[in-house]
Amino acid sequence: MSHPIIHHNDEHHHEDFQLKDTHPLLGERWPAMGGVRGNDKLTSTYDLVEQMYYLYVRVVKAKDLPPNPLTGSCDPYVEVKLGNYKGTTRHLEKRPNPEWNQVFAFSKDRVQSSSLEVYVKDKEMVGRDDYMGKVVFDLNEVPTRVPPDSPLAPQWYRLEDPRRVEGVKVRGEIMVAVWIGTQADEAFPEAWHSDAASVHGEGVASVRSKVYVSPKLWYLRVNVIEAQDVQPATRGRTPEVFVKAQVGNQVLKTRTSVSATLNPKWNEDLLFVVAEPFEEQLVLHVEDHVSSRKDDLLGRVTLPLTMFEKRLDHRPFVHSRWFDLEKFGIPALEGETRRELRFASRIHLRVCLEGAYHVMDESTMYISDTRPTARQLWRPPVGVLEVGILGAKALLPMKNRDGRGTTDSYCVAKYGQKWVRTRTLVGTFSPSWNEQYTWEVYDPSTVITIGVFDNCHLGGNGNSARDSRIGKVRIRLSTLEADRVYTHSYPLIVLTPSGVKKMGELQLAVRFTCLSVASMLHLYSQPLLPKMHYLHPFTVSQLDSLRYQAMSIVAARLGRTEPPLRKEVVEYMLDVESHLWSMRRSKANFFRVMSLLSGLVGIFSWLGDVCKWKNPATTVLVHILLLILVWYPELILPTVFLYMFFIGLWNYRSRPRHPPHMDTKLSWAEAASPDELDEEFDTFPTSKPQDLVYMRYDRLRSVAGRIQTVVGDMATQGERLGSLLSWRDPRATCLFVVFCLLCCCGTLCDPI
Repeated sequence: MSHPIIHHNDEHHHEDFQLKDTHPLLGERWPAMGGVRGNDKLTSTYDLVEQMYYLYVRVVKAKDLPPNPLTGSCDPYVEVKLGNYKGTTRHLEKRPNPEWNQVFAFSKDRVQSSSLEVYVKDKEMVGRDDYMGKVVFDLNEVPTRVPPDSPLAPQWYRLEDPRRVEGVKVRGEIMVAVWIGTQADEAFPEAWHSDAASVHGEGVASVRSKVYVSPKLWYLRVNVIEAQDVQPATRGRTPEVFVKAQVGNQVLKTRTSVSATLNPKWNEDLLFVVAEPFEEQLVLHVEDHVSSRKDDLLGRVTLPLTMFEKRLDHRPFVHSRWFDLEKFGIPALEGETRRELRFASRIHLRVCLEGAYHVMDESTMYISDTRPTARQLWRPPVGVLEVGILGAKALLPMKNRDGRGTTDSYCVAKYGQKWVRTRTLVGTFSPSWNEQYTWEVYDPSTVITIGVFDNCHLGGNGNSARDSRIGKVRIRLSTLEADRVYTHSYPLIVLTPSGVKKMGELQLAVRFTCLSVASMLHLYSQPLLPKMHYLHPFTVSQLDSLRYQAMSIVAARLGRTEPPLRKEVVEYMLDVESHLWSMRRSKANFFRVMSLLSGLVGIFSWLGDVCKWKNPATTVLVHILLLILVWYPELILPTVFLYMFFIGLWNYRSRPRHPPHMDTKLSWAEAASPDELDEEFDTFPTSKPQDLVYMRYDRLRSVAGRIQTVVGDMATQGERLGSLLSWRDPRATCLFVVFCLLCCCGTLCDPI
């Protein structure tokens, strides 16, 4: 099915890009069902989602099961049947007293029977499985568990013969617990769900909700100071030495030593990103740059990361150390090995793990955490963020199954080091997750990111398939009022090679609770990042490289979990491609700059109209105000602040009522041409034909020319201000100097 393209001039589609207020039935109310009475019972858990009711069946174990008369043993498993839905446990070979401890959850909305049947079966290798017994439960007699009550205790039930008269008992018993609960039940995440009854095998693990934690990241600073007794591979040659350092997949090099010597010096810092637990090692290669195509390895040393000190501030208390190099290039006789090790080449290093920096693994514009690595430097939390992921509506089909379009959607939310993943709802375009999650907030100037994906691993496809992106929502916490519940429907907007598309709507309930108003207000007086970023800042190229390495480490570690949070999901949530150039982004940023400068342009235009007496009354009033401020210069600052005060009061009436969302006009997504979008989604380096690359290069020169013109105009205005005191224009400088003198005298004299 083709997706509709949103046009810039279509008002109906433009309205679809806006947030919509929703009125979900939040809170946990228990209806009169399953023997429970009293509709006013409220609990404090899961109050930001609509409550969903489930029939839970916990199959614990069985005992004294009869053996198969043919094989003399039994391979039992349990089948739980409710109407048209059936869930089965794993079968255990040759176990007359098996233990399963599995939970099944049947959605109340899909219950089509008044009784629950639990069958114990014997797995047959050939032919049909044999019934060993069953237990039947009347749903009207099932108790309801209300959190935070303790879990319901399972009971032993005597098996009935399913092929004879009801009530006849057979050999064997089964321990089962049956109750009615909500998604707040602790059995919910690990339960088998009737919503995903069609999923089998390895795909079952990928449909469950999970919480993930990003690995703890550190910056590793390797200060390569010098080396001693570096022997070249070719005797009589003075080496041109450089050091190559490697940690995992990260490789950095120092510059080649300035002077050709056997004792080269560098005093150069190399920065890496490493994660706990420290599985990689620091490998240093000392190499000789023989020619443009050849580098000889002269020595190597391998150092475990656990041996290095952790620095928690800017003071350089880390001591340098000498390390012996393992020699290469000069063959040594076995009898000379001891002597050669004794006089081995050495390298002088100062290595430390930086704990006072925040290791960035996401875009700085949408950062969700600003804390330094070292936990000792963390401030106490200032608030709590609670997010209820209610559901989605009008999702588009993402793939075909059995000849028709379908979507198996799940959500991923990321804030700080905590990632959450909802369960996958199979084959629906209007999923209802109704799952609630909580995060501690250490800085309100942060952003939570929530992405929606289509699960492509329900059939156990391994790593061959990739989960498809449906859309992403970001909420900046500083735009939220404290203790207010925001219930909105957010449009899921993605940019594709064919244009901007709306993929559906995501319904959320968000609440930010402030724990300490004083602490939160104090944060507004502090810099966003830890002070080490300002005392010893990184260069722009270093930040880009370190951020990319951090994202790669996070994606690799989360991809090794079970079930994995896959690489394509992590990269989409962390904006791995945000640094790439595109015509659309350049245009958007250009017009953003022009919009900011339009205010100054408007002021200068208004002053020009005043000077030209286009409105005589305005000109007279401005001159009177100017004379008053010259005579009473102490009124200048009070006037400016009073003006801004009234502007703030005037803008209070039109203050935003809900968190901001993606603006398709501001991002230039609606107006981007197909060729520009094709260029944005092109690979790096490009895979396009030569003539198309030439055309795009000429267009890039055109855009760069306009940017260059704007920057030149800004520089011109700055030079004009500077030339007021340079006497380049003697009359203008004379007038400005006299004006400054009069202002000075006016400020020194007491007002009459």
